[in-house]
Amino acid sequence: MTPALSRIGKRRAAQATLAVCAGLALLAWWLLPLRDTPAARGTVSFSTGVPTGVYWRYGDLLKERLADDLPEVDVRLETSEGSVQNLQRLVSGQANFTIATADAVAAYREANPRGARQLRACARLYDDYLQLVVPEDSEVTRAADLKGKRVAIGQPGSGVSLITHRLLRAAGLDPEEDITAVRVGIDRMPEMLREGRIDAFFWSGGLPTGAVADLAGEEPVRLVQLGDLLGELHRQGPDMWQYRAALVPADAYPEVRRGRAVKTVAVANLLVTTVGTDPGLTEGITRTVIDNRDRIGQEVHAAQLVDLRTAIFTDPLDLHRGAKRYYRSVKS
Repeated sequence: MTPALSRIGKRRAAQATLAVCAGLALLAWWLLPLRDTPAARGTVSFSTGVPTGVYWRYGDLLKERLADDLPEVDVRLETSEGSVQNLQRLVSGQANFTIATADAVAAYREANPRGARQLRACARLYDDYLQLVVPEDSEVTRAADLKGKRVAIGQPGSGVSLITHRLLRAAGLDPEEDITAVRVGIDRMPEMLREGRIDAFFWSGGLPTGAVADLAGEEPVRLVQLGDLLGELHRQGPDMWQYRAALVPADAYPEVRRGRAVKTVAVANLLVTTVGTDPGLTEGITRTVIDNRDRIGQEVHAAQLVDLRTAIFTDPLDLHRGAKRYYRSVKS
């Protein structure tokens, strides 16, 4: 073989080898799972609520699930007073994700329109139910009967405080003048009622709320209906349409004496982040929320109501683009 032919043969062999390698690389790429974005990683701050409340428990269980689904993400849970403080933390950059009620979001938008433009939703989660708890022998049968009473209304940065003020006004009461307002959270309310330091407390939470269920198992208490206030609530302004009529079913708190369903008011909870949050991270967290509804719901029963069909209805917030990408990926 001439030197020229030898060089041609070697060149063809090299080309063939490159072609095989390229084919194998293409095959390997084809077999790998598709990824639109790099795997989410880093530290995420999640602002929740008081330690005995549903927000905290939900966040704790979600963190466990995210440890499996997004192992490169370190989730840090932070306690808070509730929805109002949670939204403030998001906008200030102190938190990356949180849970907040839709009415608190609407109120924040009204008071802080510039900051609220940063807010985006990942999912509608479950509804909070307004609960007015009194001793069984209390004379209080409606919210208007609270006049002159010592009433726990939630911490200043909580969604409970926000809606309690609105409910009291709907009942014809001035929250600053007609009651003795005690500004504590659900972590202290049951003990204070049990010890006689308050006459009643308001709570807004998923059903059942553990602290209320525990109290009902120890003390004779009952829930006071709030359903008659809905019409007056709606007349307070356009944002009040976040509230809807609801029932606390009799089996929500089996230990509560009289064991009957109670009319009340409910409002949706939203999983919230900011517009600048990484889309891949938001998509992954949204996926975990929906995929683990039943697992989380075994311990936080309200989470069983998280539903793919309703999760996209996050009024008054738009969906984050990462959340949109998730919902499009599972759209049938």
